[in-house]
Amino acid sequence: MSFCELPDAPHFVLANATLPAVTVEGFSGPAKEGLVTADLVIGDGKVESVLSPGTAPAALPSLDMRDGMVWPCLVDMHTHLDKGHIWERRRNPDGSFMGALENVGADRAANWSADDVRARMEFSLKTAYAHGTKLIRTHLDSIPPQHGISFEVFSELKHDWKDRIALQAVALLPLESVLDETVFGDIVAVTKRHGGLLGGATRILPDFEKILETLFRAAADNGLDIDLHVDETEDKQVLTLKTIAETKLKTGFDGAVTVGHCCSLARQDDDLAKQTIDLVAKAGLSVVSLPMCNMYLQDRHAGRTPRWRGVTLFHELAAAGVKTAVASDNTRDPFYAYGDLDGVEVFRESVRILHLDHPLDTAARVVTTTPADILGRPDIGRIKPGGPADLILFSARRWSEFLSRPQADRIVMRNGMGIDRRLPDYRDLDPILMK
Repeated sequence: MSFCELPDAPHFVLANATLPAVTVEGFSGPAKEGLVTADLVIGDGKVESVLSPGTAPAALPSLDMRDGMVWPCLVDMHTHLDKGHIWERRRNPDGSFMGALENVGADRAANWSADDVRARMEFSLKTAYAHGTKLIRTHLDSIPPQHGISFEVFSELKHDWKDRIALQAVALLPLESVLDETVFGDIVAVTKRHGGLLGGATRILPDFEKILETLFRAAADNGLDIDLHVDETEDKQVLTLKTIAETKLKTGFDGAVTVGHCCSLARQDDDLAKQTIDLVAKAGLSVVSLPMCNMYLQDRHAGRTPRWRGVTLFHELAAAGVKTAVASDNTRDPFYAYGDLDGVEVFRESVRILHLDHPLDTAARVVTTTPADILGRPDIGRIKPGGPADLILFSARRWSEFLSRPQADRIVMRNGMGIDRRLPDYRDLDPILMK
């Protein structure tokens, strides 16, 4: 399939399409493994209607999908666009978490000018767009003075890309700085000015409860939401997730709180894990798992085969009513040497790593409806009458076909038209990486 094969008309039908039912609104039909068959009528860049197969107006031009899947464009709710693609310039020789921290820190201090950050972020956006992503949340390293540089670049790109990818940004700040009124005040001001969220990476620190309460109060006072990196470790002694949930309940914070990773939760005894999950549900936290990056970093010890997958208790959290999603995380940097901001790859690998299969009925929600809801964009990640025809067309008809190949032949539609899916050439980054 090629984007050139779409009907050259403003009004047409995608006939005999297979849709993940969890992403479809305004239509119900017989479902098998969470998949329904329908005709999609596209008109003037929107999904005009979702109809039973064979009932679309015969006079309209039509592309017979032959049961191929049609998905809404995807949501990638936890990325690091500011770190992306520095691997060739600053590697992580042992693949460890500390090695990643040290090498990113060194590269940031030496190279992260506005031009450098912009070039790498734009490259990432071009890649994500070509793969079919419509909404991205990125964490931005906000160690002063980097926060001023990166948030300015982010705002420029948010404006430039507003018709292609919706962007959100989180200030990934050093939590120790929360108790420094001057430094923290400036980070909060910059974050608020650029419409961002407050974040950071939690770990056991002196005055940790005070730090969290100060962070929550600042977010409340400034009308900001919170998105934290939490317990990204195999050390079962570290369980700050419980304290975060308790702090949200104690402070009465009514903004949205998202927590990412939560790896050490899977290392806890069953009773403590259940108590923590119940608290997370009671506090209304949302959880995003980053399976590919977590498998790369966690339980990595030289000369020793890893014994666990590094991911959180995804099924147990979802069963408790917690909103759960998956995302890319890092891309070609010291925290993850691979990746291409491809939501299909993220979904495929998450199904395998987290056992989101058997059944697969609602699995598609983890890169579509649920992350869109968590990010406050329930208009994205859905196929519905009146909604934009921002769709991804696949030749795969069933789950086994979809999950067994990378779906490189997909068509990405935006506003009812196919886009040019050529990926940016890595050579485009040579001017900044090969200096």
